Amino acid sequence: MSIGALDGVSAYARAMRATAPLATPASPPAGAAASAGMASGGSGFGTMVENMVSETAGALRSAEAQSIKQISGKGDLIDVVTAIGAAETALDTVVAVRDRVVSAYSEIMRMQI
Repeated sequence: MSIGALDGVSAYARAMRATAPLATPASPPAGAAASAGMASGGSGFGTMVENMVSETAGALRSAEAQSIKQISGKGDLIDVVTAIGAAETALDTVVAVRDRVVSAYSEIMRMQI
């Protein structure tokens, strides 16, 4: 499966919208934003990935806590199923972004200079 540059950019944009709901209204061009984010540690790709991983870990911890409550007889089954569904969705998103990044990297490495 091949990934084009536009596919990578659109996946990155979707992930940024998912992890940062309060985007700035006037954003600089893509190249300037990427270099500024990397220089200041602000809203770069690494920060986006870090946020996604920490949110996914939180969702997994929540699902685990709900499962423990259910096992001990203090929780509701619907809460357990909802928490597990949220954790599964978050994990699927992280895996999909990882797959896209690996594919984009492989495509870049195959390019001739």
